[in-house]
Amino acid sequence: MAEHEHVHSVSTENERRTLIVILFTIIAMCAEIAYGYFTNSMALLADGYHMGTHALALGLTYAAYVLTRKFAGSPLFANGTDKIGTLTAYTSSLFLGLTGIWIIAEAFMRFVNPLEIKFDEAILVAVIGLVVNAVCILIMEFKHNSQEEHHHDEHGAEEHDGHMDAHNKDYNFMAAYYHILADALTSVLAIGALIAGKYFNIVCLDSLIGILGGVLILRWSYGLLKNTVKILVDIK
Repeated sequence: MAEHEHVHSVSTENERRTLIVILFTIIAMCAEIAYGYFTNSMALLADGYHMGTHALALGLTYAAYVLTRKFAGSPLFANGTDKIGTLTAYTSSLFLGLTGIWIIAEAFMRFVNPLEIKFDEAILVAVIGLVVNAVCILIMEFKHNSQEEHHHDEHGAEEHDGHMDAHNKDYNFMAAYYHILADALTSVLAIGALIAGKYFNIVCLDSLIGILGGVLILRWSYGLLKNTVKILVDIK
C-alpha cells in the first residue's frame, strides 16, 4: 500500500512539473519560429520547430498522466494503465522523426538558395530559447534525480532483472526529460551557427547546422522508438 501511494505521489509530481515545462516550451517555441521567419535563419527555425515537437511530446506526456490517473483501477485496462505513458513516448517519437526529415529538407533548400539573415535578432531569440531550455532542465532534473535516488534507496542491496527494471521506469517522464535535453543542444548549435555567420561570415554554416539538427532529431526518434517498442511488445 505504501509503495502504491509513493508511485501515485511521484506520478502526480511529474504531471505538475511537466505542465510547467510545457508552458515555458510553448512560449519559447512561438518566439523562435516567428523570429526565425522574420530573420530568415534556418538554424533558428530548426530550433523553433524542434522545440515544437518537444511541446507536442510534452503535451502527450501530460495527457498520459491525466489518463493514467483517471482510469487507474478501471476494468477497461486488463493489465493496468502503465503502458499508456510508453505509448505516448512511442507516438511522440514518430512526430519527432517526421519533423527531423522536414528540417533536413528545408535546410538543404536554404543551402542551395540562401537568404539574408538578420543575425542580431536571431541570436537574441536563440539565447532566450536556450535560457528557457535551461530552466526546464532544472525543473525536470531535480525530479529525475529524486526518482533515481529513491530507486537506489529501495533496491540498492538487491539484484534485479534488467527487463523488470525497464518496465518499472517512468518512460513517459524520461521521454519528456530527454526531449528537453536534446532541444537545449539544438539551441546551442543554432547560436554557434549564427555567431559564425555574423562575425566570420560563414553563412552556409546556418543551413549545415539545420541539417545537423535534423539528423540529431532523427537519431533521438530512432532511440526512443526502439526503447518504447521493446516495452509495448514485451521484448526482453
